[in-house]
Amino acid sequence: MNTDPATHELLHGILKQVSRSFYLTLNVLPANVRDQMGLSYLFARAADTIADTDLISRAQRLEYLNQFRSQFKGGDIEWDAIRRIQAALLPHQQNSAEYVLLQRLGDCLKLYEQYSSDDRERIQWLMEVLPKGMEMDLVRFPGESVADLTALATLDELDHYTYYVAGCVGEFWTRMVCAHRPAMAQWDIAEMSAIGVSFGKGLQLTNIVKDIARDIHHGRCYVPQSLLQEAGLQPADLLHAGSLIRFRPVLHRLIALAMEHLNQGWIYTMAIPSSEIRQRLACIWPILLAGETLRRVAVDPGLLDPAVNVKVPRSIVYRVMLLTLLTGASGTVATASWNRLRGSVRNSLELEAAV
Repeated sequence: MNTDPATHELLHGILKQVSRSFYLTLNVLPANVRDQMGLSYLFARAADTIADTDLISRAQRLEYLNQFRSQFKGGDIEWDAIRRIQAALLPHQQNSAEYVLLQRLGDCLKLYEQYSSDDRERIQWLMEVLPKGMEMDLVRFPGESVADLTALATLDELDHYTYYVAGCVGEFWTRMVCAHRPAMAQWDIAEMSAIGVSFGKGLQLTNIVKDIARDIHHGRCYVPQSLLQEAGLQPADLLHAGSLIRFRPVLHRLIALAMEHLNQGWIYTMAIPSSEIRQRLACIWPILLAGETLRRVAVDPGLLDPAVNVKVPRSIVYRVMLLTLLTGASGTVATASWNRLRGSVRNSLELEAAV
């Protein structure tokens, strides 16, 4: 699809208002997949906003989420349903970006209608699967506070959740770039989509372990009950900083799982032809920064304190970006960095286990 200049400007104007950081990252991508990825991000963010508007009931949020999701079933857009969603949710948006996004939802759907049938079909698939994770949040976790604290039951349930909220994005990404980038013609789409799923799961697991304390205080424990029980813990124990010592074996297991998934993401990235520098950079950066995050999570003494925000310093972010840009996303240089980082995370886990 070749987006006309006016449509392109409209889309990118909305993206700038909604998320300048994502907009800057988006510009790394090759031009002929940039708009599709950008619009898909806006739809995913809109679904997330619907699910997270906690000033209306969970039943209402589920209803509006399903109404929004139904717009991607292949029929005509139900404009009355979109207006109902806007009327119900706009008054409750305290974040200006979410307000702008819901306000411009009609514009986004009109842009979507202009896409090729193949691109619409790929976005339809994503918007059928991705909201299942948001629905799972609303149904699985009944409240917004520690009074309603609930945990996922098993590792399998966690795996399903990470697929819905992130793994499916790796599959969608693979389908979209293979359709539009001639250099990807040699890829086995099914095989690489499966690896892309693992890539997405690794990124989501990184978010889960770094945000454990904040999620717990909002009634959501993504750490499976089965793993906690093995350590003699209950979800409520994670409300107390003193539980960190007993929790560390569980934490280390989740970090190791995230690193395994991220390493699959690295295999995926290095399979991208070296001529596709923009694609490589768009994958290298989140993997290296996720690895840096996990290295810090493994040793942070305040991980169970909701006031603590484990994040990679800007200096590290800029260093990663500069190194990969200057070397043209060289597989040799980047892989050496990734291997050092993997070793550092492994050493951190071993040292903590020995304490």
